[in-house]
This record gives sequence, structure tokens and C-alpha cells, in this order.
Amino acid sequence: MNTNYSFQIYKSTSLLPLEWNLLASENIFLTREYLEVLENSCPVNMTCHFIGIFEEEKLMGIVLTQFLFAEKLESFGERDKCLKTSVRNFALKNFASHVLFVGNNMLTGQNAFAFAQNIKQSKAIKTLHKAITQLKKDLKASGKKVHITSIKDFTAKEIEPLQAEFKNNYTFSTQPNMVFEINKNWKSEQDYIDALSKKYRDQYKRARKKADGIVKQKMSLSDIRKYEDIIYDLYFHVAKNAPFNTFFLARNHFSFFKEIMKDEFLLYGYFLEEKLIGFNTLIKNGNVMDTYFLGYDESVQREKMLYLNMLYDMIGYSIKKGFKTIVFARTALEIKSSVGAKPVKMYGLITHSNALINHNISRFFNYLEPKTDWQERNPFK
Repeated sequence: MNTNYSFQIYKSTSLLPLEWNLLASENIFLTREYLEVLENSCPVNMTCHFIGIFEEEKLMGIVLTQFLFAEKLESFGERDKCLKTSVRNFALKNFASHVLFVGNNMLTGQNAFAFAQNIKQSKAIKTLHKAITQLKKDLKASGKKVHITSIKDFTAKEIEPLQAEFKNNYTFSTQPNMVFEINKNWKSEQDYIDALSKKYRDQYKRARKKADGIVKQKMSLSDIRKYEDIIYDLYFHVAKNAPFNTFFLARNHFSFFKEIMKDEFLLYGYFLEEKLIGFNTLIKNGNVMDTYFLGYDESVQREKMLYLNMLYDMIGYSIKKGFKTIVFARTALEIKSSVGAKPVKMYGLITHSNALINHNISRFFNYLEPKTDWQERNPFK
């Protein structure tokens, strides 16, 4: 029997089919509720679209896309001041300022789509290809030509069926996803500490001692609203000083996230002498704990080893609550490695609308993606 799939592109979560969440049951980042958070508090330079793949009337696949337009972005990251950074920023503004992501550029991992178990995968991906082509036509008709299309983030096995369909795309790999697997025998943070080698047990003790005087507080929706401006300033300081950025969150992002996702979204504030000096966020995704954005006062972070203490707090909480895995995502690879996270290589596909640039996309990509040198650590006995 010949199976034909069709697609529908949605501009608003209010238009999504009623059965959408049935396909998002194993990934909170594709649920209607999370997509509502994205839609209503996404970065100023981002527009989200949602794609449904159908077999006749039956919903068989769900897809998230994000269109980023860099002309509304004040900075691509201010930490690195060098010629290559200048060249990269020029390239971004002139040849890569309109980027269509199939997936979620705010997270690490396969958060692009979910298919029904009985879907014919190759045909579904072919339909996805048609939907992306149509979305690019729609964006162009509204005066927004897509320069770059990127499908991300997949493991080596996950990317294979996409490579078969998107043959003209360049396969790239960026910084790995740092993933912490929780030992099934650990029941408390002490079990984790006991598993560390002496060097890293000493690191743990030193960090905890440095944090003396800091009070950690789980923040309610009213707390987040009360401290919203300070939270945003702490976040923005860290984001602005990253080596590379394609977006900045909306000011109301964290409060809106808490309002919609409730206990699935956690924000912890760190106070010193009653002043908020840092925060981190966690998202419960089934038996996986996803770390999200954080922020801190740089002067206090150095003195109090705040970032390292946050990592230990995330590990302790996740063990206590019975999670199996912590996704620490990209950035700060070495320090995450020092607490026990392991790198998982991630892949994506990229293509450029300019044929000449696309022919040299591998070299062009090297200007867009900063390289990171780091040393992997093994903190366990």
C-alpha cells in the first residue's frame, strides 16, 4: 500500500492539533506547553514555526523550527577580541544573518521532531524536506530570505536517515553535549562524593568550603517576578561574555516559563548577605534532567567557586530525585568534565542559499563556529 504524507505549517501554538502532545510524550521540549513558552517569551530575534506531518487526517509527526534574524542582535559575544572574531561577525551579518534552525537553538540534543512509532521514516523525512522548502518560500514572501538552513542536534546514528534525504547539506559537528549518567546505585549526594578520586573529592570539599555564607533558595513564580530584573542582568552578563551568541532571551522568559511549566521548571537563587548573586535553572524531562540557563556576579563567582557549586547542587538534586541522566549541554566543557560529565558528539546538517558559499560551506562554517580546546577529566576512582 502506498503511503502519502502531507504537512501543515503553524505560526501559533493555539492552532496546533489537539493530539499534538501524544507525540511529544517523551520530550517535554516538543509539548504544546513548552512551545507556548517559546512563542510568548522567545528572543527578540527569533520566530518559531511548528510543523505537523499527517497521514490523511492522522497526525504522525511534529516538528519545531526557529528562524533567527541577526539584525536585531546587538552582539554575537564579546569575550574574544581578535581578527578572526571580526571576520566571523562580518560574515554573520552579511551572509548568515537569516538562519532557519530545524530544532531548538536554545538547547542541546534532538529536540527537532518526534514521529509516531509506525511512521515510515524515510517518507516522513522526505515530507519534512518539502515542509522546510515551503517554509523558506513563505519567509521569502514576507521579505525574509533564509541564508542558512541548519538541522540539529543528532547523535551519529540519529543523523544517518537525514543525511540520506538532505544530500546537498554539509554534515558538521560542534562542541559536544556534556552528559552525566547517574549510577543506579547512588541514592544521595554522599554516594557521588564517595565515588570520586581523592583529587576530585578535595575539589568538592574546597568548593563547598568557599561557598560558606551563600544561601540557596528554590524560587516560586512570585519570587522570580520580584527578582526578574536582577535575574536577567545576571543571565545577560554571562551570555554577553560568551565567545559566541546567536540570541538573547526575553526579559520575561524565566517568569513565563515558571508560570506555564510550573514544577517541571526549577529556578534556584543564590544569595549572599541577602543579595541575589547567582541563579541556575533545571527542566525535568521524563527521567532526564536538563540544565538550562544560569547567571552570576563574576566577582563573587570567582571568589566563591559559585559555578562549580551550582554543578554539584544540580548533581545532588538529580540523584536525590531519582533521575537517570543530567544533560549539561555545551560550553564550560572542562569544568563539567571535572564533575563527571562525558562528551557526546553531536552532528547537524547545514546548507547555504548562495551556491558559491554552499560549495565552500566547510570553510565558511569554520568562521562561524569557534573552536574550543579542552582536556577531558575523569573524576571517579
